[in-house]
Amino acid sequence: MHTCIILPNKPTIIKSAVEKDDVWWMGSAIREAEKAAERGEVPIGAVIVRDGKIISRGYNLREGKQDPAAHAELIAIRKAAKKLGNWRLAGTTLYVTLEPCIMCMGAILLARVEKVVFGCYDPKGGAAGSLYDLSDDKRLNHRVTLVAGIRQAECAALLSGFFAALRAEKKRAKLQ
Repeated sequence: MHTCIILPNKPTIIKSAVEKDDVWWMGSAIREAEKAAERGEVPIGAVIVRDGKIISRGYNLREGKQDPAAHAELIAIRKAAKKLGNWRLAGTTLYVTLEPCIMCMGAILLARVEKVVFGCYDPKGGAAGSLYDLSDDKRLNHRVTLVAGIRQAECAALLSGFFAALRAEKKRAKLQ
């Protein structure tokens, strides 16, 4: 279960200046997360942008596909690589509603994504500053610029609303 929180001791901006486009494109990631929620999936959405255009989209599909790797970021990365005909996603920015996990940050680094913008922190599984920070690990070959906390309250509300409804549903089922 994801817990998304607003961390007052964490800066909104980690390693890059916020651009107005970051706020705009996060809206597209939020819409992808809403698609996941409509399908009963944990509402996490992602988009990859290059040269001012969305080149791929993804949302969480773990439950529907019964695939532990069907995270929004990985789906978007795979689609972008296929569309571009290149696994190296140089010059791209990935927008995602929740801080990427270790698996997703690994894929982000391997795909050479230039910048990651995320909505809210994931203190139980985040690998972009909360639990771990793989973005600037000197032991790794690649680095990624991070911007955190963009439309954080909206991203957190999606997750907390989803899990509140899930808990209420389980509680009702127990009472019947």
